[in-house]
Amino acid sequence: MISPIFITGIGTGIGKTLVSAIVAEALEADYWKPVQAGYANGTDSEWMKTVLSNAESKVHSEVYKLKLPASPHIAARNESIEISLEQIYSAYCQLSSGNDRNGNSPLVIEGAGGLLVPLNEKEFVADLIKKLNARVILVSRNYLGSINHSLMTAQICRQKNIRVLGWIFNDEYMHYEEDIVRWSGYPKLGNISKLEDTTKETIKREAAKIKENLLQFLQSYA
Repeated sequence: MISPIFITGIGTGIGKTLVSAIVAEALEADYWKPVQAGYANGTDSEWMKTVLSNAESKVHSEVYKLKLPASPHIAARNESIEISLEQIYSAYCQLSSGNDRNGNSPLVIEGAGGLLVPLNEKEFVADLIKKLNARVILVSRNYLGSINHSLMTAQICRQKNIRVLGWIFNDEYMHYEEDIVRWSGYPKLGNISKLEDTTKETIKREAAKIKENLLQFLQSYA
């Protein structure tokens, strides 16, 4: 079973869903967000179906679809349930076994928030990454303070022995990228331009920009 690609980031609202769409489009890969917290304005999976244009990618259903837009453990508690990593892993195994393209195209999994977002009372997004034996793409949005948040995220990855493919930077602000790459020790996979709108055309364009570089890193870090 080929290891999935897990998209996580330095916080909330930094463009993980956008990057997930671009990576899935570039690789013609399936997309899965196992935990969705808050969906009054639609889910990330629903949005994903509107922007992927290749004929291969499929969008898979969530394991947990929680009403409250809050930390997953709080949103789950609000509905008197507890998020189970075992249940997510079981769903992942079923999903992977039914994917006849699994040997050629890794599943793109989007996490909730950052690495230390709690999923239940004792386990975090980082624990889910380890459970899935996933390779990670870190998303950093360029804003004042992003160096600190990015380097703390990188430090957690090293402490927990998480396999990091590299960074994808979202937006443009004072060219922090090279400093983050140098200090973190993780390579730059690509940079997403500041997009005025997100359509199938813009997603396809950004995917084409990072595709070759992304494939090279995947081949060297199988």
